[in-house]
Amino acid sequence: MLSFDSLIGQDKAKKLLKNAVTNHKISHAYLFKGPTGVGKKSLAKIFAAYINCSSPIAKTGPCNNCPSCRKFQTDNHPDFIIIEPDGVSIKISQVRELKHSLNFPPYEAAYRVVLLPDIQAMRREAANSLLKTLEEPPPNTILILCADEASNILPTINSRCQIIPFFPLPYEQVAQLLAQDGISPVEADTLAAISEGSIGRARLLASNELLSLRREIIENLLQTNLNNPESTEIVIALAEKSGKLKEDLSELLDLLKIWLRDLVVTVNARPDKTLSRDLASALQFAKNRWTLPEIYHRLEQIDRAKRQLNRNCNRGLICEVLFFALL
Repeated sequence: MLSFDSLIGQDKAKKLLKNAVTNHKISHAYLFKGPTGVGKKSLAKIFAAYINCSSPIAKTGPCNNCPSCRKFQTDNHPDFIIIEPDGVSIKISQVRELKHSLNFPPYEAAYRVVLLPDIQAMRREAANSLLKTLEEPPPNTILILCADEASNILPTINSRCQIIPFFPLPYEQVAQLLAQDGISPVEADTLAAISEGSIGRARLLASNELLSLRREIIENLLQTNLNNPESTEIVIALAEKSGKLKEDLSELLDLLKIWLRDLVVTVNARPDKTLSRDLASALQFAKNRWTLPEIYHRLEQIDRAKRQLNRNCNRGLICEVLFFALL
């Protein structure tokens, strides 16, 4: 169901958008800015359905019963256009195609809504091409751009959009939502801590089993004996398994880095500040195994692996070299 109440948190963003409708001051362009996985795309869809609903409800939003709402529910509305990255970026050809389609009026809606959910993935030439549309949008067209808070957005794009801020969700809310998904309390607790207020990221980590793989890697690395051929074979097998993750490999390396950061915190006698709560026993074991300089060296090895990953080096080899460096 599409409703403002169905989106957890983001009260300020919801209030700003509701007020815009109530006061008949809907902007031609919005920039939804905040962490990944906190509801930017979901709220964009709810807002698009709301302003095109034939019987909108002031408090909750779309009625969910009219023909327009039913099309939004099935992702089949012809006037709700989503421009996803083509590969790793939004290309100028996509923007040109969009601009051409905007020359024509909406098919049936009062407002045609264009959602660009990953504006940080837009190439500079594509962003520059979009500026004219942001400056002089076609009638009855609203553009919603989404970006994470660390994105380097062109100042000219910022100035042409009304910025709607989004914020991380409270830890307790994320843990509660994960528990409702059927995730165990220990894993929900860990995911809520690691995800830093992003329910989207927490659910992604749960669905692709990265958390359990990172646990398997850490526990095996701590038990590996280089003089035992079977131990080294396990490390090689884990490296091969990790190398097949493709785009999720960077996330796995981040999780390993978080665990090492937690190890530094544990060595400094602040275990209450750790995020890797499902690996508390591994932290206690490792703190007696490595000195702080040795831990920092391992953190540097992960950073090195991430740089190699960005240069499209062999993923399996990157993992194998890294895992043996972490022993």
